[in-house]
Amino acid sequence: MSIEDIDGVSVVRFDHPPVNALDLDLLDDVIVAMRGLDGPVVITGAGRCFSAGVDLPAIIDGGAEYTDRFMTSLSAAFLAVFDHPAPVVAAINGHAIAGGCVFAMAADIRLMSAGTIGLTELAVGAMFPMSALEICRYAMGTSVTQATLGAGTVDVSTAAALGWVDEVVTPEELLSRATALARELAEYAPAPYAMTKRQLHRPARDAIDAGTETDVTVRACWMSQETHARMAAYMKSLH
Repeated sequence: MSIEDIDGVSVVRFDHPPVNALDLDLLDDVIVAMRGLDGPVVITGAGRCFSAGVDLPAIIDGGAEYTDRFMTSLSAAFLAVFDHPAPVVAAINGHAIAGGCVFAMAADIRLMSAGTIGLTELAVGAMFPMSALEICRYAMGTSVTQATLGAGTVDVSTAAALGWVDEVVTPEELLSRATALARELAEYAPAPYAMTKRQLHRPARDAIDAGTETDVTVRACWMSQETHARMAAYMKSLH
């Protein structure tokens, strides 16, 4: 992770080359960073990718203990973004796939300039943690069914048509537009803004909090040899 202050807006970048894949260290950095920040935030990716999702080789090679810790940190990182009381703008600078897409959906506003976006968990053979599914249900509305069960990705224009992103901008304009929008939203009184977010998020948060039993099943899936075999086959299909 890297954090840069741009005129009062904290720009938080996923910085795990080449595609900002989500491993345990990155997730723990997200949690620490988001919980330590006050005021408006822009989340984006270093390089040409927002985040291509979970680092699947790390899951396959890490063993049960790693995966157990990873799943705990994955949900905590999603919620650290989703629950941030001040404005959060996602500046989607490239592919935002699976967990990367969830991070984008956890923001209040999404701008996108390039790449594809979507929820490919079923294609990988994995289940959705409650936090991921409910955040996406909140942000995507009825199109969440197409996103999750279709398990594909769409381009920028299709994402805008579906309402997954709020604005399409050029790569050159992306960061300046995102920081300006975050700064604009931060002009509202902080306490009412934070309360309004909590009110909007309450159905998702209630479902996540009630989903402990489901998450036990999800965690077991991520640890299973069958899932690891499907992940390996998926990675092989990409080459």
